[in-house]
Amino acid sequence: MAKVVLITGASAGIGLATAERLQRAGWVVVGASRRGTCTPGWTGLVMDVDDDASVSAGVAHVLDEHGRIDAVVLSAGWGLAGAFEQTGMAEAKAQLDTNFFGSVRVLQALLPSMRAGGGGRVVFVSSIGGIVSIPFQAFYSASKFAIEGVAEALAYEVAPFGVSVTLVEPGNVRTDFTASRQTLVGQDDPVYAEALAHAIGVMERDEANGVGADVVAVTIQRVLDARRPPRRVSVGKWSERIGIWAKRGLPFRLFEAAAKGSLGVR
Repeated sequence: MAKVVLITGASAGIGLATAERLQRAGWVVVGASRRGTCTPGWTGLVMDVDDDASVSAGVAHVLDEHGRIDAVVLSAGWGLAGAFEQTGMAEAKAQLDTNFFGSVRVLQALLPSMRAGGGGRVVFVSSIGGIVSIPFQAFYSASKFAIEGVAEALAYEVAPFGVSVTLVEPGNVRTDFTASRQTLVGQDDPVYAEALAHAIGVMERDEANGVGADVVAVTIQRVLDARRPPRRVSVGKWSERIGIWAKRGLPFRLFEAAAKGSLGVR
């Protein structure tokens, strides 16, 4: 019997690429998004991860339709750019509400059925930005750092029930995430505008030259197919992924000095 996977953020980017790849591999794919769009071979589901009732109804619908959910890929998210000092609380909360609490809502609705069914696979789409913070994207980084922490704690709790948890940590990826990033500070700001423009320019250049979304989807498929899935796996260019090891292994002053250029900090 084909396995059933629920993917959030499936209307674009990594979520869409993962939905298409898993469908070709024989999975029954339900792709959730606010628009509920899909491509041939898998089913779209209108579900807003920011909304408790929408998530509860969406997960219940999939369980009613298919009887179980064997795996979930938590890919919904967006980007917020701006100086920490000038980011309003509403914007900061909105960033964490989707990128972090969106995953929390889905899992709290879904885990009881996984436990009852004897197991399942949970894949968080995190980021290298959840290990190495990105200047002028403090709250995006915060949302990914939070995912790293909650996933690690969750893994201990659900392992006795046969549920595995993996963090997939992409570097720069070519998707419409770049164009849809919300930037808060205008060009007329005398304090941060120049530094922000430079940092975001570096980020946009690196994203345009990043790996394709399907490269991340391949990694997610390998995690789901693995007999013993890893806790963490990074994906992307080696020049970006080495930053993970550098942060853990180098003295922090040396690491920050080396990282400045790559992060767009002058």
